[in-house]
Amino acid sequence: MTEYVEKEFIQKNSVEKRDYQINLASQAINENCIVVLPTGLGKTTVALHVISEYLVKKSGTILFLAPTRVLVNQHFDFLKKNLTIDDTVLITGEDSVEKRTDLWNHRIICATPEVARNDMNHNVVKSTQFNLVIFDEVHRTTGDYAYSSIAEHFENSSTRILGMTATLPSEQEKATEILKRLQISVVAERNETSPDVKPYIQETNTEWINVELPMELKSIQKLLKSALDERYDLLKKNGLPLNDQQSLSSLLRLRPFVLSKNRKSAKPLFSGIRIHYALNILEAHGITPFLQFCKRAQAKKGVGVKDLFELDPNFTKALSLAKEAKSNGIEHSKIPKLKEILNSVPGKALIFTSYRDSVDMIHTELNKLGIPAGILIGKAGDTGLKQKKQIEVVQKFRDGEFQVLVATRVGEEGLDIAEVNQVIFYDNVPSSIRFIQRRGRTGRKDTGKLVVLIAKDTIDETYYWIGKRKISAARSMGSKMTKVLEKNKDPSVKTGLDAFI
Repeated sequence: MTEYVEKEFIQKNSVEKRDYQINLASQAINENCIVVLPTGLGKTTVALHVISEYLVKKSGTILFLAPTRVLVNQHFDFLKKNLTIDDTVLITGEDSVEKRTDLWNHRIICATPEVARNDMNHNVVKSTQFNLVIFDEVHRTTGDYAYSSIAEHFENSSTRILGMTATLPSEQEKATEILKRLQISVVAERNETSPDVKPYIQETNTEWINVELPMELKSIQKLLKSALDERYDLLKKNGLPLNDQQSLSSLLRLRPFVLSKNRKSAKPLFSGIRIHYALNILEAHGITPFLQFCKRAQAKKGVGVKDLFELDPNFTKALSLAKEAKSNGIEHSKIPKLKEILNSVPGKALIFTSYRDSVDMIHTELNKLGIPAGILIGKAGDTGLKQKKQIEVVQKFRDGEFQVLVATRVGEEGLDIAEVNQVIFYDNVPSSIRFIQRRGRTGRKDTGKLVVLIAKDTIDETYYWIGKRKISAARSMGSKMTKVLEKNKDPSVKTGLDAFI
C-alpha cells in the first residue's frame, strides 16, 4: 500500500513518501546544499519538500531555476499540481519586461537562468527578496554560464541555496568552482547502490554496438586525415609544440599564441581546426551533416578557407566524393542499424545526437523508413524551436503521435517521459554528465534499454574511452567534496579539493 506525504502546502495523496527524499531534503533545509540523485528518483520532489518547509517557516520569494524552457515548464506544472498554494508563476525571456516586473512579485517563481540573471543585473528584481533559490542541473554553475552570474548576487547573503544534479563534474576545478560560487556547506548524495534507493531503481541494460563505416566514407576519411597530416607537419616546422597524438583540443589551445606571436602558422592552424571538425562530423554523423558543415565553413570565409576549399587536393577530392555518395543515397552505416534497433524493441525511443544537421538527417531517414518521428532542438537560430513548440513536441511524443523523438542537448536535461523504452546515442559524448543525463531518460517505470552506436576507428571510439574515464572520476567526486566540506567546517582548518584528489 502506497504511503503519501502529509505536509502543509503539499496536496494530500499526491506525493509518494520516500525516506531518501525526506532525508535529502532535511539536509538541504538547514544549510546550502547540493543534492546528487540519479535521474528518475525525484530530485524535484526533494525540492518540493524544501519548498513546503520554507512556505511554512519563512517569508519571502522562492526561485526555482532550470536551464531549458521545457524543463522550467515541467517544474512549474509539477509545483502547480502538488502544492496547495495558488501563487506559482512561470517567467521566461518571452515575457515582456513590464509583465516580468509584475510576475516577480509572486511567492514561487520558476524561471530560466538567462532571464533571472538579466533582471537581477538591471534591478528589475532584487536578490534580497528571495529566501530560497533552487539551481536545477547545478553542475552548470561554472564559467560564464548564467548560474555563475546569479550566484554573485547571493554572495554573503542569508538566502538558502539548493543545487540539484544527477551527477557531479569529473574535473576537480569545476567541482571546486561550484562549491565556491554557491557557498555550499554540504553535498547530500545517493546513488543506485544506496540501501534506501535500491527498491526504487529500475534496471537499464546498456548495449554498445559497433558499426563499420561504408567504403565511401572510409575513402573520404583517408583524404581528410591526409589533409590534416599536412597541417600538423607545417605547424611542427613552424616550431609549435605538438605531439603525434592529433587532437582538436590541442589545436584550439594554440589559437591565442598563434594570433599574437606566430602569425605564419595561422593558415595551417585554422585549416587544421576546420578539418578536425569536418572529420569528426563525417565519422560520427554521416555525409549530409559533413556537407552542411563544409557549406557553412566555406560561406564564413576567414583565414585558410580558400586554401582548404579551393586549393587543397585532398580536401577538394573528399568534398567531391561526399557529394557523389549523397547522390547515390549513402549516408552512414548507423542509419540501417537504427532501423534494426528500433524494430527490436517495441514502444517509444529517444535518439540523442549532438548536431542539428544530424537531427534533421536522422528524422528524414526515419520517415523514409516509415518510422514516425519528431524532433526536439533548442531555440537558437532561425531553425530552432521556441518554448511553446518544444513543449508541444514533448507532449505529442508522450501522447504517442510519433514513436521516436530525435533530440539534441535540450532533451538531455530533466526531460520526463516515463514511457520511453529505450534511449539510443547516435553519437558518443566525452562527458560524464551528458552521458548520465542521456542514459537517465529511460528505465523510469520499467526496465530500460540504452544503446550506444560506435563507428569503428573513429572519434566515437576516442570519446568512448574519455567518457568511461570521466564517469569513473565523477562517481567518486561526491565523497571527496563531502570530506573537504566537513574539514572546512572546522574554523582552524581551511583546505580545498586538491587535498583529496
